[in-house]
Amino acid sequence: MSDTPEVPDLAAAAPFTAADVELLERRCLHQGFFRLDALHLRHRLFEGGWSQPMVREVHHRHDAVGVLLYDPERDAVALVEQFRAGALEDPESPWKLEVVAGLVERGESTAEVARREALEEAGCEVGELIALHTYYPSPGACDERVTLYCGLIDSRGLGGVHGLDEEHEDIRVQVLPFLRAWELLQAGRLDNAMCLIAFHWLAGERASLRARR
Repeated sequence: MSDTPEVPDLAAAAPFTAADVELLERRCLHQGFFRLDALHLRHRLFEGGWSQPMVREVHHRHDAVGVLLYDPERDAVALVEQFRAGALEDPESPWKLEVVAGLVERGESTAEVARREALEEAGCEVGELIALHTYYPSPGACDERVTLYCGLIDSRGLGGVHGLDEEHEDIRVQVLPFLRAWELLQAGRLDNAMCLIAFHWLAGERASLRARR
């Protein structure tokens, strides 16, 4: 007899869906640029029956798009640096190096957002767009979904300060050799989910992208 524990076939199990949640009440706690709701609900349990009623706060955000700008000819990436209020208590700095990113407006496709934000934040025209992943950054408390791309670019002449005045954007563009950016990631300087996911993807695909030149 094998001592290897039996692994359940999750694909064969009937998945729970939204129909297995009973929403008892939805109450808006705050409405600003984003919304915070208190949800009173209960849900079905894996071993049968229903949970006790509970309250969960959910932060409602627009879906977002991130795009890592990569120049395969020069093996360089274009990153943006800007102040982030959520990192105000960061022990190093609330100014963060990130991939270009923005929110999806009504009627826009995620690819359109990627190209628009590359122009607004980095003054950069994107050639080929490669879709990487769509994911929930924090599904325990937020309904936002992020779609991540790699955008192939010509990085010559990129740099300077960009952004929209009406959105209080003050964004500095930095073009870095991939190896230097990877060093920053390893040192903890590129410490947001979009950067981490996109750079680990690029580390595996970089050679094939450069071979296509």
